[in-house]
Amino acid sequence: MGKRITDTSGQRCVAQSARHQGVTEAETRPNVARMYDYYLGGCHNFAADRAAAEEVLKIFPDTGVAAQTNRAFLRRAVRWAAEQGIRQFLDVGAGLPTQGNVHEVVRAVAPDARVVYVDHDEVAVAYARRLLPTDGRTVVLRGDLRRPDEMLADPLLRATVDLTEPVALLLVAVLHFVPDADDPWAAVARLRDATARGSMLAVSHLTLDGAPPLPAQAGTAVYRRSSAPLVPRTHAEVARFLDGYDVVEPGLVRLADWRPDGEPRAAVSHGYGGVGVRR
Repeated sequence: MGKRITDTSGQRCVAQSARHQGVTEAETRPNVARMYDYYLGGCHNFAADRAAAEEVLKIFPDTGVAAQTNRAFLRRAVRWAAEQGIRQFLDVGAGLPTQGNVHEVVRAVAPDARVVYVDHDEVAVAYARRLLPTDGRTVVLRGDLRRPDEMLADPLLRATVDLTEPVALLLVAVLHFVPDADDPWAAVARLRDATARGSMLAVSHLTLDGAPPLPAQAGTAVYRRSSAPLVPRTHAEVARFLDGYDVVEPGLVRLADWRPDGEPRAAVSHGYGGVGVRR
């Protein structure tokens, strides 16, 4: 088996599985959110997800560590934004709840912060609504990055986030599931233009820059059978998502290299990450 992050709490997984009974979706098709959960050692996955994830792990054995590197980038970016005074966070493509969720990280700095989690996957949304706090400052809604105007008009989002004030927009490990044909750059630009000056964008994105061609093709082939095909992009293509933002140091870099803060670093990264401040 490839290297994933192992969850040693079997009792916790049994309890989680019991709580998820009643969530409806065909369990025979791999789901990218649940595959990611498996890489992280989580319990919110089914046999089809685990089988597909194991195929990827055979091709890229360090995928579990790379997933942790991505989560660590998210935590650092969120913490940095909160330290700059941001009190509203919009996490688009949030996926399944796991350790170190955005609301947990940000409220260690700013207890009054508001967090909106958005995902288009009904399974991810159902799980999140079951597991995340219902405190009025943490909300979950179903929305699609490819339809930003619908997302921005959602009454729940409008009731939670004031778009005339700075917002931290989090697009972490989601854009590589949006094909070029859907013009993800235009969608990000629309979200950018809807936020106030001083708002922030944190983006992470899978790349195959430097990866051997044959394993790269095999890995993407697995995802073509899943709920969302994978679209790795080059550094230049990812950098376009930060157009209209002043990119903070150290720029758009490998995820492990973005403002390391002393937490354990395996320096395994399959993606780029960066943060920008809206001009």
